[in-house]
Amino acid sequence: MRRHLNLPNQLTILRLLLVPVIGVSIAIRFTDHYQVAVVIYALAALTDTLDGRIARARHQVTELGKFLDPLVDKIMVITVLVILVDKSLLWAWVVVVIFAREFVITGLRSLAATQGVVIGATSWGKSKMLTQNCMIVLVLLAQPYPLLATPATVFVYLAVVATVLSGLDYLWRYRRFVI
Repeated sequence: MRRHLNLPNQLTILRLLLVPVIGVSIAIRFTDHYQVAVVIYALAALTDTLDGRIARARHQVTELGKFLDPLVDKIMVITVLVILVDKSLLWAWVVVVIFAREFVITGLRSLAATQGVVIGATSWGKSKMLTQNCMIVLVLLAQPYPLLATPATVFVYLAVVATVLSGLDYLWRYRRFVI
């Protein structure tokens, strides 16, 4: 049990526990709630970077971590995106594209797992996550700081492009599980 609950996996679990805190800080209006949400979201995103680096540096990469890390990323991003759409801060079609990619790649991972293969993150997958994180931060910060509206819109489109390209990359790399 201790081997599975190493520091990288604990950071992933911390990120999961921060998801409702992020959601509440976006959804409920209080003084500077968008700024608070960004700080908590950035902290959660930082744990995503740290858990992978620590796991590789300490040779603590586990099957649990390979499974849990991308799952928690999806939960965090999708939770925030749904709230942003609900608050009319993001177009629903953006969330549909991101959801579709996540469901397709999760299905691909499940197919691969039936054959004993764990599909880890690729550089395209990491780029997708980075652009989505930047998009979320900018969309949130554009609310109290309207000068960030244009960069936020640019990152919405960048995130969609990175999401689609990342999905296509995974499907191409692991086509043997689908064809």
